[in-house]
Parts: sequence; structure tokens; C-alpha cells
Amino acid sequence: NKTLASRSSQSVDGGQLKRGSEQWCEGVIAPFLLRKKASEGSRKVGYSVVAINHVVEFKEKKQEIEKPVAVSELFTSLPIVQGKSRPIKILTRLTIIVSDPSHCNVLRATSSRVRLYDIVAVFPKTEKLFHVACTHLDVDLVCITVTEKLPFYFRRPPINVAIDRGVSFELVYSPAIKDSTMRRYTISNALNLMQICKGKNVIISSAAERPLEIRGPYDVANLGLLFGLSESDAKAAVSTNCRAAILHGETRKTAFGIIATVKKPRPSEADDDSLPACKKAKCED
Repeated sequence: NKTLASRSSQSVDGGQLKRGSEQWCEGVIAPFLLRKKASEGSRKVGYSVVAINHVVEFKEKKQEIEKPVAVSELFTSLPIVQGKSRPIKILTRLTIIVSDPSHCNVLRATSSRVRLYDIVAVFPKTEKLFHVACTHLDVDLVCITVTEKLPFYFRRPPINVAIDRGVSFELVYSPAIKDSTMRRYTISNALNLMQICKGKNVIISSAAERPLEIRGPYDVANLGLLFGLSESDAKAAVSTNCRAAILHGETRKTAFGIIATVKKPRPSEADDDSLPACKKAKCED
């Protein structure tokens, strides 16, 4: 199990932090931190929301998705956010690595168990699976690979559908910090994505394996400029877009569908134009 973290009550403005700005109440997402060290490290740097991430890669047949682990089983007491009187909020995240179309069927078949997670992400490995994830799968995040060259080109139709559905695209930056080759892949893949999505619904995450690899929101926003984001989109990628992804997860868990019925008005017999010819003859008699 690994974790996702979101920064609270800080905003980025021209590379500077402003404390107490509630409009940026959710910030950087760091999905792959070791849970206890991450919670303590997140508390020290001001994180207020931490999500434990369960990664599933279907390597065996009939592999099932486990239920999320209860927070009480992992933490005896929740750390208090630095500068705040409230404890860190713990969420659960499920990341599914899909490399075969049958994996999507497993996701649909286990939807009742998947719905138990606060955030659901999918990591498609092929162009066909990326198209399915954007257009059909009931998920909150679509992960973009940054550790290798993209095996396919992004196309506008599925990305536009994902944006309309409220699905976000996740880029991670810690591989770019650790390795120069991955840095080239990260920037190249990010630029390819920005050419199509124009910075909409993009989230920049850390994927940090150690707390020291976490960067502050202003540093991450500056990285967003290297990824081809505008200044406003870079701010949103570490703030409001992250909050929107969490809210999208809440909606996915609670909303199933809406049916609207409209009563069709009955035609008036006084209107000659709406009457059949036989009824018109009777009326004239």
C-alpha cells in the first residue's frame, strides 16, 4: 500500500505561497508514499489530506480487487496538521494497471467493491485502453506514463470526452527529479498531452517514494511551466484540479443516475389542424 497526499490552505501566486487561502484547499497529489512516514512527513510540511493507495496489476486470472483497509487498522492516532488543530484526513485510492481489455471487464464486474474507494485511477498501457478509460470507464484519474516514451499518440476525441466527463489526467514529477532520462520522457510526454488537452483537467503528482522527494506547491507549479502549462493552469494542477478529482470521486460513490420525465401535452380537439380528417368531419356535422 502506498499513499496520495493533498496540500491544504495554501495557494501559489507567482511562485509565492499565501497561507489561509481556502480556494486552494486541496493541492498536490503524491500517490506512492510509504503510508506512516508519508503521514508524518505530510504533517510537517502542511499536508492535511492523505490517501492510502492500493495498486492492482492483473497478472493472474480471477484476481480480485480487495476492499480498502480501514484507517483504524493502520493508524492508532492521526497526526495533527502543522499549524492546524485538526488531524490529517485519510482517504483511500485504488490504481488499476490495465494492459488487456479483459481488465476493464474486471473493473466493471467489481464495481461494488471499487465504489468503496474514495479515488479510483486507471493506468492504461495501450492506445485502445486509453480510449476506453477516457470514454467509458467510471474512474476519477487517468495516469500518464512518464518513465518511458509514450507507445501511442494522444488523440483529441477521447481526451475531450474525458474532460467533459470530469476525468482528470495525472502526471508525476519525482522520476524527473531522480533520473535525467526519465526527465526527458516526463517533459516530452507532458508536452504531448498539453498539445491536445490545453492544460484542462491536469493534475501534477509527486509519486515520491520518500518524504524528501515531495516538493511544495509553488515548486510543482513551476514544474508545470516546463510541462507546457500556462501559469494559471499550473496553479490549478496543484490545487483546484486536485480538489475536483476528490469531489468527482465522492460523486462517483454516491450518484448512480438520474431519470427525468416530461409529460407530453395532449392536443386540443378545438385545434382543427391537429385533428384527423374523420374527426374534422364529425365536428363539422
